[in-house]
Amino acid sequence: MRMTTRAVIVGAFLFGAGLYGTAVAQLATTDQIIVFRLDGPIPEAPPEFQLFQLEPRKTLHELIDRFRRARKDDSVKAVVLTIDQPQIGWAQLQELRRAIADLRSADKEVYAYVETANAVTYQLAAAASKLVMPPTGELRIIGLYTEHPYFKGLLEKIGVEADIEHIGSYKTAGEPFTRTGPSKEAEEMNQWLLNDLFDQMVRTIADSRQLTPERVRELIDQGPFTAKEALEAKLIDETGYVEDFVRSLQKRYGQDIKMVYNYGAKKAPDIDLSSPFAIFKLFGEAMQKSRRDEKASIGIVYVDGIIVPGKTEPGLFGDAGMVGSTTIRRVLNKARDDESIKAVVLRINSPGGSAMASDIIWHAGKELAGKKPLVVSMGNVAASGGYYVSMGADTLFADPGTLTGSIGVVGGKIVTKGLWNWTGINWHEYKIGKNAALMSTNRQWDERERELIRKYMQTVYNEFVDRVKQARGERIKKDIEELAGGRVYTGKQALALGLVDKLGGLQDAIRFAASSANVSDYEIKLLPEPKNILDLMLKSLMGESPDDEHINLRAVAGGHQPGQRFGWTLQSPAIRELLPAINAMDSLKAETILRSLLRIELLAREAALLVLPTEINVR
Repeated sequence: MRMTTRAVIVGAFLFGAGLYGTAVAQLATTDQIIVFRLDGPIPEAPPEFQLFQLEPRKTLHELIDRFRRARKDDSVKAVVLTIDQPQIGWAQLQELRRAIADLRSADKEVYAYVETANAVTYQLAAAASKLVMPPTGELRIIGLYTEHPYFKGLLEKIGVEADIEHIGSYKTAGEPFTRTGPSKEAEEMNQWLLNDLFDQMVRTIADSRQLTPERVRELIDQGPFTAKEALEAKLIDETGYVEDFVRSLQKRYGQDIKMVYNYGAKKAPDIDLSSPFAIFKLFGEAMQKSRRDEKASIGIVYVDGIIVPGKTEPGLFGDAGMVGSTTIRRVLNKARDDESIKAVVLRINSPGGSAMASDIIWHAGKELAGKKPLVVSMGNVAASGGYYVSMGADTLFADPGTLTGSIGVVGGKIVTKGLWNWTGINWHEYKIGKNAALMSTNRQWDERERELIRKYMQTVYNEFVDRVKQARGERIKKDIEELAGGRVYTGKQALALGLVDKLGGLQDAIRFAASSANVSDYEIKLLPEPKNILDLMLKSLMGESPDDEHINLRAVAGGHQPGQRFGWTLQSPAIRELLPAINAMDSLKAETILRSLLRIELLAREAALLVLPTEINVR
């Protein structure tokens, strides 16, 4: 790759440290090295509420945007990625790799420094033009591993049983509560997903390291590797401690090279605490910011988390992994009517959830698409209800590693009578109406009631299938029933089957949406825009209810806990004690269990769910 005599940029971006209010955001006029530190989760959506203008953890879009700015900045000569333990999915990984490739195509050297790497983080590091590890580093590319929890044994211990029905033999979302292991269909589906992801990983490493796929497979079966072994196998380029690495950069680009650790960061509010009028300055800035900007824009609306009815309930630094249909409906309607917004990208990172809530979001999307371009960008997962809501758009983007599809329905209830018997509490029922006790948790359904539930679920399933047939039309490559039934696919498989239209990430979807709207000069508008305390105070002064902006004041004042809007499962003392203990030992397992318990709670609220089986967390 051609290098000029100007020095390197190391754009440093500290995710895990939580540096709020970092300095400046202007492009430098001198040569630089920029360091981006990738550590911890990279969220999709920004928090709906944040204190003043303080900078929380950067979203994927904001990080990619900083990469894009560095690519165009002539003072940036190289980018250094210090890769610690980023918690990213396959779609995010693939989008970040494309951003790194764009940097390299602009003659920016990209260096990756990584101490330990697994299958996912190594693929990210391998996108760099040079990959360095410390001499004591470890490269754990040993294949792909995933595990799914099954709760039947736990439920039996506490006197609880799950009564689950499903439409579609591959709709296995209820199995963790009724079985101690996977069904034949679940085993088959999980294996085809893992096989495709493994093939993608092999080809990614082979392309990045100029190795044959056969050689990569051989190396995977020989792993893990010490840094020395990885160097001999041509999986990395160099070993050295971080001090040696920095000295090598200075030797190449000069001792006076400027190191930048906050490239592209927004300037924090300048508060003069000695002045009693400082708050009025902040009010003025907030009011100026709130004025409508008439410049053409592309809106990004995030469906990020399990889909539930009602409003999204954010906390100070993000929500509890759930997204409310009322919130998304209002946002989509506002975007539809805002003349400055020329097109909308619906970014979906959701395993689904409520069938009713999914349908509400779908309808709002379809209404918007009747007036202006609506493009879907699928993140790590856009399946079941997450796939349903995408049917309002005409063009669907997915990354090769996205999990999507899962056209099917699951429903049921959790019978807790045994638990109450164990505690010594008896419940006596009174009812008027033949089906009044249909959702009672004191007993399983009888045959007549089960037939009622299955009839309703079949109606939801037929509606789901019809939405797909109407939206996808002749683009579907097989009979819809061969693709539905709860089957889950990778984005690569979904493209071949006609379930999505293009492979690409959020940036590709944004460019496509702008092209569809025939705009070239535009800004990006996040919807809804993150709110802060000043926004809430201004709304109050103008007589508007904070509820208009969907801010949960309880969450603002006291902090929002994921279990607060749910029932007995997440409020159970045993569960509340168990999860922190599991989290201390294995945070990934704790997160998987929490998401599974959220599914149990949703069953108590609705008869039919459009929800993916427990997501595949590959490591």
